[in-house]
Amino acid sequence: MRLMSVSEIPQDELVAAMADGTPVIDVREPDEYAAGHVAGARNIPLGTVEACTGELDATAPVVVICQAGGRSMKAAEIMDRAGLDARSVAGGTGEWIKNGRAVVTGIDAG
Repeated sequence: MRLMSVSEIPQDELVAAMADGTPVIDVREPDEYAAGHVAGARNIPLGTVEACTGELDATAPVVVICQAGGRSMKAAEIMDRAGLDARSVAGGTGEWIKNGRAVVTGIDAG
């Protein structure tokens, strides 16, 4: 049995990861995502994460975000069990917005 290696990263590390081209997965429901998400984030709702892990590159890290951090940690644990290097963003989109960072509205391909 593998030990889980999921970690939580601060908002500043999300910014650095995005600059490096690390994929960002938003695991909120589509209506939450449409209301405001980090630019470039791909929406994969938590309930579908397990079925979608095969769509992600297992050779590169992935950053997972939700509203406050709970769902993204659950999703990162699912991804970790699937062999992905997943990191959850502390504070989620709520903290992102609170810190004055921009979001994109609507549904897009990420």
